[in-house]
Amino acid sequence: MGFHGVVGFVGLDDLSLDLASSLIRSGYKVQAFETYEPLINEFLKLGGIRCGSPKEAGKDVAALIVLISQEDQVSDVTFGLHKDTVVMFRSTILPSYTQNLETYFTDDSETAYLVDVYATKGVSDGLNGKIMIASSGSSDAILKARPVLSAMCEKLYVFEGDVGAGRKIRMVKELLEGIHLVASLEAISLGTKAGIHPWIIYDIISNAAGNSWVFKNHIPQLLRGAAKDDFNTLVQKLRIILDLAKSLTFPLPLLAVAHQQLLLGSSHYNTDDEDAALIKVWEKKLGVRISDAANAETYIPEQLASHIVAKSYTINRVGFIGLGAMGFGMATHLLNSNFSVLGYDVYKPTLTRFASAGGLIGSSPAEVCKDVDVLVIMVTNEAQAESALYGDFGAISALPSGASIILSSTVSPGFVSRLDQRLQNEGKNLKLVDAPVSGGVVRASMGTLTIMASGSDEALKSTGSVLSALSEKLYVIKGGCGAGSGVKMVNQLLAGVHIASGAEAMAFGARLGLNTRILFDFITNSEGSSWMFENRVPHMLDNDYTPHSALDIFVKDLGIVSHECSVRKVPLHISTVAHQLFLSGSAAGWGRQDDAGVVKVYETLTGVKVEGKLPVLKKDFILKSLPGEWPVDPIGEIQKLNLESSKTLVVLDDDPTGTQTVHDIEVLTEWTVESLKEQFRKNPKCFFILTNSRSLSSDKATALIKDICRNLHAATKSIENADYTVVLRGDSTLRGHFPEEADAAVSVLGEMDAWIICPFFLQGGRYTIGDIHYVADSDQLIPAADTGFAKDAAFGYKSSNLREWVEEKTAGRIPASSVTSVSIQLLRKGGPDAVCERLCSLQKGSTCIVNAASDRDMAVFAAGMIKAELRGKRFLCRTAASFVSARIGIIPKAPIFPKDLGINKERNGGLIVVGSYVPKTTKQVEELKLQCNQILRSIEVSVAKVAMSSTEEREEEISRAAELADIFLTARKDTLIMTSRELITGKTPSESLEINFKVSSALVEIVRRISTKPRYILAKGGITSSDLATKALEAKCAKIVGQALAGVPLWQLGPESRHLGVPYIVFPGNVGDNSALAELVKSWARPVRLSSTKELLLNAEKGGYAVGAFNVYNLEGVEAVVAAAEEEQSPAILQIHPGALKQGGIPLVACCISAAEQASVPITVHFDHGTSKQDLVEALELGFDSVMVDGSHLSFTENVSYTKFVAFFAHSKGVLVEAELGRLSGTEDDLTVEDYEARLTDVKQAQEFIDETGIDALAVCIGNVHGKYPESGPNLRLDLLKDLYALSSKKGVLLVLHGASGLPKELIKECIEHGVRKFNVNTEVRKAYMDSLSNSKKDLVHIMASAKEAMKAVIAEKMHLFGSAGKA
Repeated sequence: MGFHGVVGFVGLDDLSLDLASSLIRSGYKVQAFETYEPLINEFLKLGGIRCGSPKEAGKDVAALIVLISQEDQVSDVTFGLHKDTVVMFRSTILPSYTQNLETYFTDDSETAYLVDVYATKGVSDGLNGKIMIASSGSSDAILKARPVLSAMCEKLYVFEGDVGAGRKIRMVKELLEGIHLVASLEAISLGTKAGIHPWIIYDIISNAAGNSWVFKNHIPQLLRGAAKDDFNTLVQKLRIILDLAKSLTFPLPLLAVAHQQLLLGSSHYNTDDEDAALIKVWEKKLGVRISDAANAETYIPEQLASHIVAKSYTINRVGFIGLGAMGFGMATHLLNSNFSVLGYDVYKPTLTRFASAGGLIGSSPAEVCKDVDVLVIMVTNEAQAESALYGDFGAISALPSGASIILSSTVSPGFVSRLDQRLQNEGKNLKLVDAPVSGGVVRASMGTLTIMASGSDEALKSTGSVLSALSEKLYVIKGGCGAGSGVKMVNQLLAGVHIASGAEAMAFGARLGLNTRILFDFITNSEGSSWMFENRVPHMLDNDYTPHSALDIFVKDLGIVSHECSVRKVPLHISTVAHQLFLSGSAAGWGRQDDAGVVKVYETLTGVKVEGKLPVLKKDFILKSLPGEWPVDPIGEIQKLNLESSKTLVVLDDDPTGTQTVHDIEVLTEWTVESLKEQFRKNPKCFFILTNSRSLSSDKATALIKDICRNLHAATKSIENADYTVVLRGDSTLRGHFPEEADAAVSVLGEMDAWIICPFFLQGGRYTIGDIHYVADSDQLIPAADTGFAKDAAFGYKSSNLREWVEEKTAGRIPASSVTSVSIQLLRKGGPDAVCERLCSLQKGSTCIVNAASDRDMAVFAAGMIKAELRGKRFLCRTAASFVSARIGIIPKAPIFPKDLGINKERNGGLIVVGSYVPKTTKQVEELKLQCNQILRSIEVSVAKVAMSSTEEREEEISRAAELADIFLTARKDTLIMTSRELITGKTPSESLEINFKVSSALVEIVRRISTKPRYILAKGGITSSDLATKALEAKCAKIVGQALAGVPLWQLGPESRHLGVPYIVFPGNVGDNSALAELVKSWARPVRLSSTKELLLNAEKGGYAVGAFNVYNLEGVEAVVAAAEEEQSPAILQIHPGALKQGGIPLVACCISAAEQASVPITVHFDHGTSKQDLVEALELGFDSVMVDGSHLSFTENVSYTKFVAFFAHSKGVLVEAELGRLSGTEDDLTVEDYEARLTDVKQAQEFIDETGIDALAVCIGNVHGKYPESGPNLRLDLLKDLYALSSKKGVLLVLHGASGLPKELIKECIEHGVRKFNVNTEVRKAYMDSLSNSKKDLVHIMASAKEAMKAVIAEKMHLFGSAGKA
């Protein structure tokens, strides 16, 4: 890697060595000043350079990294740095002092750039042991520092603004660590006092919702007696935070209690005592013998559960009381597991819903207990459990003898113990299993809960099959009834404290001015993280308190903890304060909201807002601030790797817009086994299957994907060496059936090593940076969830962070914390090999986000993925269009225009059909109508009529639109058919999809009824374009020709389709800026003129033929020229002489121009023999394509001056200028030039004339005449013509010959061979017209028709003679 510059260090520590090592690997030279020899020796081993002083370390560096721990050390590093140096402070001093350093250094050292740096090692699965850096400073400083910062770390968090953010983040992390440590000690103490083995508590909680990094990593050391944390340092750190909070008038009740607890511990801590482990200190303080309990014999709860389940009894009927959110999921899962379930709930609509799911229902607890083997109780609290069992019509009275009760409610261990005793006293041999659950609503419905069960062996055997059916993890806890609730109580203690501490930390971070979303991301990778922090803080950031678990549940659960600690005489300060916070939230009226709403207590007290709306970013700034792209283009490597893998990429496209980055690839709209076999026999690198599943309901989309995957499997079985990778191409703005389609594919294709989520799409302005998906709008990057796309009635979403989006879309089945990602840093620093290693290291069944900000990023990932596949890995990709082209190594080609397809001459209008409702489309349609008003005709289809009204009104609207479209298209007008812009949605996503279907089917029917063949068809919107292609145009396959515009695919429909040969443009609803649609329609509109006069003559020069310029005087003459040209497929020029203009005036000119515009062959309009400046200027204003400046009656000097004046003005309008040098004799339109006035063109004068005037065409005099030639015949100087052609060819000037009437065919051909490219024809055509008038006709129209036919015959003959026939 190349040399990037010098970085200096003043002061080193162990982490500095890692930073220096990263810089060296990235191509930087590093030098350092440090007095501690062991550190500097390690630095030298890395390849660093030792400096004798701080000043030397800062000499000629791009960045200087300064490590200080005391404020007075700043004076030690005041040396003369050059003013472009970036100073990076890795300090532990307070943020307030750090902020003063910027002024200090700018004034004293002329250093313009200062950033602070907090560097640490990540502890999450994705960043374990890798360096992450939080840095802050001005935007200019960050921009300058970013290359060095990025080179030093795996993950960079940037806070623009004042310096000091790094230290603030560290304080928030330490706040959480302190609270989590004390909470962990309290949890172990309470569990031990409740008689539960400490290691059992640890094993269960470290895999449950109560887990935190501190609990998982510190508790084992504590239980082994190995934890000897420096109490005094920890207490000092927390004291600094509390002092800062006090200065800000910000309450930190949980931290204050944690600090007091640790302060008390430090007072008992004797560092001279070798046995003074942390556990001993805690035991003295709380009076709980944790170490003795930890050293007692242990057991494995999962093994006990396996033995119980293996010996469990057969269950026939199950009663179920409590069909709330959790209970309903549990009960319906038992139904799906073939249990007969009788359900009861006090809420009657839930009973109806349960009956609809296949359950039996009862009107009371007693009624659902008759003849059951097992009764499950899943109610909210102890009072409800008591009522269900012993209240009016209670269960106990109806339960048969020997029945078993599973109590899954979260209640106190004491309540369970007392209940067990009461049941034994009933005399009915009723058995109780204490089985609280954890996992949430989704896991309840899937039977993947965690259950902590306790009770007698007999009770557990009696219920084992039910417990097993409901759980993914089943633990059997020794200690009898109450032990299971004891473990759940400990879990809830930690979970509640972690939610409350997360609220305290985030609110404090907001008060410190930190970006809360970046803060959250940092903490999740640090020692301050917990399961609840990662799960609940996103709710706070989104300000979304839709209850997943109500706040009042923790009022109850922590109330149980408070009660039990009182009964058992174990003081639990942190837990009690957390309980009070939840109580405060409930008292404020937030009890039924999500438990994350406890943050509102802090927000209400302090006025801060934790809500972390993702910021809108400056696109150019962000893209420039990223590390440089991987230096090698991987496309060649991808093409080579694809040859090795021999796998076909099969893209299941949920609408046709996914083809927007590829070319020369086939698309199937059917997927029979035979059609798929035919594709695989071609051994293609890729093909698309158009599913259009985005227009379907979830169930139909799932069934469709399964059907396609089964057919793919069947097709490849009979084709030798056929193998494939499936890509689910979805919307780059995150809409569509996810995860349903992925689940469907996996159910047929088998489990994948990973799901790849990659919505990057450069042409559409979709970027994924830092796992956040952005939509570009002008010069801004807007988080996707803040755009109109996220408001989609069927596929809306709230999360821009793709990790959270996955969790949201899977309803929690795949938590955000389990989603991994490939960062831009890894792509740009590590390249394809690093990507391969990353993918190969993923756990089977992972979900992986791909970050990307350029096509090069996408290609790097694709190359790495192919390498991983060659190692045997299997992936299922949910991606946007850019991934597909990168994965198959497509090299982009330029956009395709109508002239490339040869459709310029087609007469009919183009058809534009708009069905998309995204805001961008609406803006684009408005701009289209504004810019293309003159060439466009609009037909608006009422959505209300086709989707919400009667069948008759729908039919009338469809017929009206189709009839109008036919009229407009035939009239050669581009025609816009658009749905009315008011968005009508249903009450549910499925109702909205049904409305979409009705609208789409109406558009299909309209297009089906249009009989006129359009010049092209443009479909706007994914569903619209799919339905039109498959249903209206009946295409079964298509070839992707390329793109009509970046991100806008152009298809060639198969031979079976209607309107064969018509280009089909698929314009996505979310692509392009506001003017993109208008620009594309303008570029595809039929040209006003198919050619200019200059293009006509240049083509003639290339083809070695000439073009006829025919004088016209009236409508019949104009029609005769156009008709002959179209029949003979010849270009032609309509020529108007001043005499004709005088008589015909503007109407004659307008007639010619209109005829030229409507012709199917190139026709232009020429003004001939302009002898005055006024006539010529007026002609230019009237719209002629070319003019002849006739100064032949003037002297040479005057002719030059006259021609030059007109040429300058004409060229400013893009008009060709023809001039005459020499003078023709004869008569034309009453203008006569006598023989003695005629003169031939002089070659030398011609050269001067061309150079001086800048003309485009020269009418030469070589013996030709206007009108009739003498009886002796023409006498043309061909030798002179040859010389003039030699001159004109060098000058790029075209030759014109007037007086072509009466020239013999052989002479005409010789003139063409000698360079004549335009012949003026008048006399013979005019004679044909005059002769036709002598024939008697019945009516004027017959006279007109006869005259037209007579002239047309002469004109057609001339076209053949000139060689222009067939050249259009």
